Amino acid sequence: MYAIAIIRYRRPLDEVLKVVDEHRAYLKRLIDQGLVLASGPLDPRYGGAILLRVPDDAAGATLDQIRDGDPFTQKGIAQYELLPWAPVFGKEELDRVFAPKA
Repeated sequence: MYAIAIIRYRRPLDEVLKVVDEHRAYLKRLIDQGLVLASGPLDPRYGGAILLRVPDDAAGATLDQIRDGDPFTQKGIAQYELLPWAPVFGKEELDRVFAPKA
């Protein structure tokens, strides 16, 4: 299952920037696990977005773990909105490009 995480900053940008390196290191680990497909800040920079692929049989629990493990969440820097997503158009292309690693 795919999901989109919308991240909204809850602190001023100067406080957010102090935690960005930890947040990005965390996302890099999730990329290595095949969970994060793409991520980045919104423009203007009031938050960010993450495109995820999570196991169908544990989607809710996995999304909760991703949110709860993020330094942004742990330090009260940002709030996640987790949106499970069932793409119709382009799903085959997403599946091809982001096939799970063997």
